[in-house]
Amino acid sequence: MRYGTRGANRFSRRRVLAIAATVGVGATTAGVAGLSLAGEREPGADDGAPLVVSLRDAKKGTFDVFTGGSKHTITDADLAKKLLKAVKKG
Repeated sequence: MRYGTRGANRFSRRRVLAIAATVGVGATTAGVAGLSLAGEREPGADDGAPLVVSLRDAKKGTFDVFTGGSKHTITDADLAKKLLKAVKKG
């Protein structure tokens, strides 16, 4: 893991928010498509809890999904491609 700056920022705040919104929509779509983590969640988990999705590896399609105090990792290369394509259009 590297820390520090790489020169100019590649993403503005607006772009980061757009990506986050797109990932949120993509995560919802993935849930509908059958990639739901419902079988893996803790008993009594709050369905209204905030959910954060981070695309860790775009080539492999690896996402980290954070909710409450837990982290789940899913892999869906097609979803990653669709999200990146949608962000580039916007």
